Amino acid sequence: MESDAGTNRTTLKEFILLGLVESESLQPLLFVLFLLAYLVTVGGNLSILAAILMEPKLHTPMYFFFLGNLSVLDVGCITVTIPPMLGQLLSHRRTIPYEACLSQLFFFYLLAGMDCFLLTAMAYDRFLAICRPLTYSTRMSKEVQRTLVAASWACAFSNALTHTIALSTLTFCGPNEVNHFYCDAPKLFQLSCSSTQVNELLLFGVGFIMAGSPVVLIIISYIHVAAAVLRIRSVEGRKKAFSTCGSHLTVVCLFYGTGIFNYMRLGSEQASDKDKGVGVFNTVINPMLNPLIYSLRNSDIQGVLRRVLGWKRSLNGE
Repeated sequence: MESDAGTNRTTLKEFILLGLVESESLQPLLFVLFLLAYLVTVGGNLSILAAILMEPKLHTPMYFFFLGNLSVLDVGCITVTIPPMLGQLLSHRRTIPYEACLSQLFFFYLLAGMDCFLLTAMAYDRFLAICRPLTYSTRMSKEVQRTLVAASWACAFSNALTHTIALSTLTFCGPNEVNHFYCDAPKLFQLSCSSTQVNELLLFGVGFIMAGSPVVLIIISYIHVAAAVLRIRSVEGRKKAFSTCGSHLTVVCLFYGTGIFNYMRLGSEQASDKDKGVGVFNTVINPMLNPLIYSLRNSDIQGVLRRVLGWKRSLNGE
């Protein structure tokens, strides 16, 4: 179908987000649960960020640059998707303008892409700290840290912009019901009146590069880390090394596991409920669990949080 406007091939002005549940009786409960999840996520990540900023001992690359940025990303990721959904539940309006849908998709892909590269940089930091401790300060200088973060943002921005522009070339002439609670490329492909083959190949190919390359680098880093940790004779030294690495590996498994499941199997229209569940995991559960994972497994962050919260007892119960 050709559009009346040569530059704008989309005839639809808005989409309808069907949300997580169809029953109106469950929507108040859904609103309360997701509002609590949002507040817990924002509060938890801001607490981690405050602890890092307040404690000089945490002004190291792993915490100050990488974990601090990860906390900001988690807050951004859940803010892009959940507040709009809460507004729709509150107003009982499920429509979202076409431009707002593309904007939501862009920022979600930007933050998710940044997560990919940042988790890889954190694995490289652990590799240097454990396997190359004598050259760590020079190989992970402030200039290197800034370069890693800036390069991560640049690659994530390019990825998000590429998919957003590619999606804007598709024709949407009806229907306009998106079977999800936020705008995501695979769901929008199902509504296109034009061919999405190029878009699907692009999403799969770029996704494979952005997920596959970091995963390979992370695995290589941790193979070296595991070999180095096993050579440590001190039990306390092993415990501390596994503590910081274990937190990062847990976050990596959660992030990449759900991401690969969601984007590496395009063309399946029968798995809508599973896709929504994965979407909840990507946008709510992961950002909410990350501060818990790092705080529960890291004694340094625990100590700062206890002091911030005014707890008098130390971690050892003294």
